[in-house]
Amino acid sequence: MSSISHLNLNLRALCKEGSLKEALHILLTTQNPSVDSSTYLQLLQTCIDKNALSEGKQIHSHINGRGLIFATHNLLQNKVISMYDKCGSLVDTRKAFDHMTEPDVFSWNVIIAAYRSQGFPQEALILFRQMQLKGVQPNQFTFTGILPVFAKMGAMEHGMEIHERIIESGFLTDVVVGNSLIDMYAKCGNTWKARELFDKIPRRSVVSWNAMITGYAQNGAVEKAFMLFQEMPERSLVSWNAMIVGYAQKGVLVEALRLFKKMPQPNVISCTAIIAGYAQNGFFQNALDFFNQMELVGVKPNSATFASIIPACAKIRASEQGMEIHRRIMESGFLLDVRVANALIDMYTKCGSISKARELFDKMPQRDAISWNAIIAGYSQNGLAEKSLEIFKEMQWSCVEQNSATFASMLPACANLGVLELGMEIHQKILECGLLSDVVLLTSLVDMYAKCGSIQKARELFDKMFQRDVVSWNAIIAGYAQNGLVEKALKIFQQMQLEDVKPNSTTFASILPAFAKLGALEQGLEIHQKIIESGFSSDVVVVNAQIHMYAKCGRIHKARELFDKIHNPNVISWTAMIAGYAMHGFSKDALEVFELMKHSGTNPNHISFVCILFACSHAGLVDDGCKYFNGMHDLYCIMPSMDHYVCMVDLLGRAGYLQDALNFIIKMPIKPDVVVWICLLGACRSHKNIGLGEFVATFLFELDPKDAAHYVLLSNIYAEVGRWDDIQK
Repeated sequence: MSSISHLNLNLRALCKEGSLKEALHILLTTQNPSVDSSTYLQLLQTCIDKNALSEGKQIHSHINGRGLIFATHNLLQNKVISMYDKCGSLVDTRKAFDHMTEPDVFSWNVIIAAYRSQGFPQEALILFRQMQLKGVQPNQFTFTGILPVFAKMGAMEHGMEIHERIIESGFLTDVVVGNSLIDMYAKCGNTWKARELFDKIPRRSVVSWNAMITGYAQNGAVEKAFMLFQEMPERSLVSWNAMIVGYAQKGVLVEALRLFKKMPQPNVISCTAIIAGYAQNGFFQNALDFFNQMELVGVKPNSATFASIIPACAKIRASEQGMEIHRRIMESGFLLDVRVANALIDMYTKCGSISKARELFDKMPQRDAISWNAIIAGYSQNGLAEKSLEIFKEMQWSCVEQNSATFASMLPACANLGVLELGMEIHQKILECGLLSDVVLLTSLVDMYAKCGSIQKARELFDKMFQRDVVSWNAIIAGYAQNGLVEKALKIFQQMQLEDVKPNSTTFASILPAFAKLGALEQGLEIHQKIIESGFSSDVVVVNAQIHMYAKCGRIHKARELFDKIHNPNVISWTAMIAGYAMHGFSKDALEVFELMKHSGTNPNHISFVCILFACSHAGLVDDGCKYFNGMHDLYCIMPSMDHYVCMVDLLGRAGYLQDALNFIIKMPIKPDVVVWICLLGACRSHKNIGLGEFVATFLFELDPKDAAHYVLLSNIYAEVGRWDDIQK
């Protein structure tokens, strides 16, 4: 046997054993090796089997070094581009293809399939067109390679053209081509055409049945899918999963679960379909329970499973379970999946762990628009609108394309901060992107303009809306109410009813403060009746607004009656009741409700403390007021705001502790504003302390020298003690 034959046999034997590195070492170290094309083909195939891109590149280089005969050998060249494709290097696949002198149908099939599988359907279509222009006749593999491209793009017209070419080429009887056509028509939404083809296939494979069943299921025709499923001569895992996914997506969870229990061997797709079905239909706890049972039946979750279960944790604020799932994701190595990371960011923001969400966001190696939108919305929803603006600017610098979700997240931040200029910039971008027909965005714009005080602009946009949903009406009603235009808010509410738009809980919660402001008890009673008729009488947000309305209108007993009926009052419910008692002078009742709130396990917020301090102030309960003020930070970690300091100065001043009130102001960690000093000056007038009043007035004149009211207040103090000469000064 010659040394040449021995070398080739040795290299092929090593390839069969899987000893690629040893074979490559011999190839590269043998001087003038006479390796034949069959051996090169075997070496390249071994690279494909082992996903060995680096070794494949070295073999390709060796082939090119052998001269023109080997470098232009079509079979070898096709194997090279196939190797690069299977090893996942699209760039090298394209380079090798472009160096071919005369690519044949196999070469074109490989490059088209490479672009399709890597997620570039448009480029795959361009290559198919180029193939036709070069005069290369497609074969059945070309058609099965290009049809999924049209399916992915939803380009049925192009698919129909290919259908004609398939008929002309005589490949319609090929079962694989027929299956690809069925799949294309089904994914483009034409199940009628898909079924027509299915019925004409002479020899249906299990793939044919699965393509048609999946097509029906994906288009919502689960009943037709189930009829075929029952007729199937032999069911595969794909068939079972197609039916379970179809039922779950349509919300028919009873049938999805029935099939799941009957299927021979559930896999991760089946389990994920059930979890997603539960989550999408609002059964979040069921989704979590099912997820926890998965591994008990020997099924490990994948990235799609995690992306389906995390939103369920977010919806029910199950932060502990969410953190446990996060730990499992890290162990499984799925944190690099952008969808999973995005879902975790959203979950943490909805559970109030914004710092954890930001930490995740900062560590992401790759971010898409959804990542940015999630963190922007998270900051906005957690009351950190300034941070939303910062992230939005970073997003602009990162050149990530902003979309409707970005704008929908940013507009509430602009509204909450009153940043009209940026809101107007976003409005302009929405116009440039052609998104002004988006009802959600338009409603957000109406809300933004209203909250920024541009109620006329808000109304102008509202009037131009072609479509208005209940949220749009709520935005303009709340806008008028918040800007003090309560009569206009009521008119819009009446117009909404005339246009037969059914109010929801937010509508009632927005309109009731308008009645409260007007003291329009009669109209408030009418709305109360509508609330009962609409089935919102147990909605805590609506009841809170009713408590506030009745209290403002002087019906404090009615407010308490509603409060006592709330099954699980929240901090707003408690605060509304405390405020109601405080404003009507029932300070002891206010204190009693405050103590009940603490015993119920509900922590007071900063507004609760403003209300209770107000109650103490008007009842002269100095010791109680001081106790509550000190407890704000010590017990609840709430930093006092200017409103709390004003209440304390008023409390001390009303009780006659004027020097204590002054000392309190001097020790304030924040600079006292005009209201603080006016409060003390008013107390000086009540207690006729002229000396301190004059001293306090100097601070007021310094802070706001142009306001005549300060001078009038000091003059009144002089008048009450008969110092008429000082009034003249």
